[in-house]
Amino acid sequence: MLDYLSLSREELEKLRLGLQKEYDAFQAQNLKLDMSRGKPGFDQADLSRPMLDVLNSNSDFKSESGIDCRNYGLLDGIPELKKMFGEILEVPADWVFVGGNSSLNMMFDTIACFMEKGVSGCKPWSRQGAVKFLCPVPGYDRHFGVTEYFGIEMIPVPTDANGPDMEEVEQLVASDEQIKGIWCVPKYSNPLGITYSDEVVRRMAALQPAAKDFRIMWDNAYCIHDLNDRPDKLLNLLEECRKNGTEDMPVFFCSTSKISFPGAGVAAMAASPANMNVLKKRYSFQTIGYDKLNQLRHARYFKDYQGLMEHMKRHAEILRPKFEAVLSNLEKSLLGKGIASWTHPNGGYFVSVNVLSGCAERVVSLCKEAGVVLTPAGATYPYGKDPNDSNIRLAPTFPPVSELETAMKLFCICVELAAVEKLLSEQ
Repeated sequence: MLDYLSLSREELEKLRLGLQKEYDAFQAQNLKLDMSRGKPGFDQADLSRPMLDVLNSNSDFKSESGIDCRNYGLLDGIPELKKMFGEILEVPADWVFVGGNSSLNMMFDTIACFMEKGVSGCKPWSRQGAVKFLCPVPGYDRHFGVTEYFGIEMIPVPTDANGPDMEEVEQLVASDEQIKGIWCVPKYSNPLGITYSDEVVRRMAALQPAAKDFRIMWDNAYCIHDLNDRPDKLLNLLEECRKNGTEDMPVFFCSTSKISFPGAGVAAMAASPANMNVLKKRYSFQTIGYDKLNQLRHARYFKDYQGLMEHMKRHAEILRPKFEAVLSNLEKSLLGKGIASWTHPNGGYFVSVNVLSGCAERVVSLCKEAGVVLTPAGATYPYGKDPNDSNIRLAPTFPPVSELETAMKLFCICVELAAVEKLLSEQ
């Protein structure tokens, strides 16, 4: 492979003409392909179709505690799912609150509660002046959207293969009591697909923030979304917090949105009793109870944690060829050219690509003009502003493999074309 950075102007111009010809051929196909969001494909949703037959008009609608799931009550969820989510999140079942279908909704509510009512005996965040949040980058755009909605200032923190830069995190939280939290996707992170190292988890648990009401928003969305039989291992944050007496810092989140039905799964959160007392009070005014029939349906279909993990193996069989299609195209077309690098995740829903600085927006635009929709450039940074304009999040999960092959061939051409255009402009 040629290193594009070493090519002469004449060589780059010749290359540009050839790439433009290939790009024009794709554009003439009138493609309509979407790789913009990490949605499960139809084949994944079909895995859970038998769940719809678990309950019918002749069913027993009682949970194992004897509660009739058709009626009001049981605010924090049926015990079967509290136990299952406790095993997923590696926390005590009595810490778990089972909600509706959206963990993002629960994260939003948690921030709203701390903004309005406060926590740890402190004044509400909204009455403490300009509060701030740490945002490991590149990260999840919807996390950033929640904090931006509430007017919370976001501070980007660089992330590498081990997780957030903990020296920077430690220094920031210890020196500024206005920093009230940090967003974390600790396993197969969005979009990097990395898993926090043991050292990062230990240092996260040992944080000594200036703010007594500092919280770690531990969104473990992909904790059981392995792609192979060599999964990443994430150290148990709660166990580490207990060693440091910091059990009140983390608030855990997850859901079955990418396990059962994206729009009709079950979400859960977990936190220490001190946190949950504050949050449950809010929920007690907000709802009499979530959809317990849906909770019961999930509990009876998966039966237990082991049944859930067997189900996840079927997801992996569907997703693995899609990730292989993305990675093989990247390696075949871009490896050794000096214009792009990418992650090789063992699980999760994304592949993160870094192109030449100043080229991400151009790549996304070229793809869109040829019929392939990607996540907007900059979306993986607070306020949608990637300072290097280099990171692009690829979501391989929704399209079938045949469409992914086409989309990735076009994507690689767009990366090359944008890079050559930039290199020519600099000569």
